[in-house]
Amino acid sequence: MDSRLSGMQSCFLDGNSSACQSLRMSRKLTQLGKSVALPASPEAAILEAVPNPHPGDAYVVRFTAPEFTSLCPVTGQPDFAHFVIDYVPAEAIVESKSLKLFLGSFRNHAAFHEDCTVGIGKRIVAAIKPRYLRIAGYWYPRGGMPIDVFWQAGKLPAGTWLPDTGVAPYRGRG
Repeated sequence: MDSRLSGMQSCFLDGNSSACQSLRMSRKLTQLGKSVALPASPEAAILEAVPNPHPGDAYVVRFTAPEFTSLCPVTGQPDFAHFVIDYVPAEAIVESKSLKLFLGSFRNHAAFHEDCTVGIGKRIVAAIKPRYLRIAGYWYPRGGMPIDVFWQAGKLPAGTWLPDTGVAPYRGRG
């Protein structure tokens, strides 16, 4: 049986199941399944959430954005970063297309590395209120110096496996 049909049937039967909540929430999504222009700025971007299908379990969700770009607020030159975002959801999870659009909205946004990294983490926390979130921003060198920025919110639930970010330290061309 198709899992969507099964979810609709359980929604019809009890009205309060996680499948029913997911169906109600998916009707409120404004970006998924639609042609949506890249937001003009991070402030204009909308981070959307859907119900966590396993709210009683502590598990890690990882998003990796290896081609993040923003602008230097002083020179206007492009800055590039590799982001690793790990979180343990509570009641909601991030809808991935909205996250992709949110991250893309930084392309013409001028901010320091620390502001971008911490600001992204705070926006995600505000949108989904996870049990735990860690964001690692590995910024590529400009002026000969890479800058790595790390921020976290909440406490990692006991017994939850959090893998290494998997990003090697910068070693130059070496």
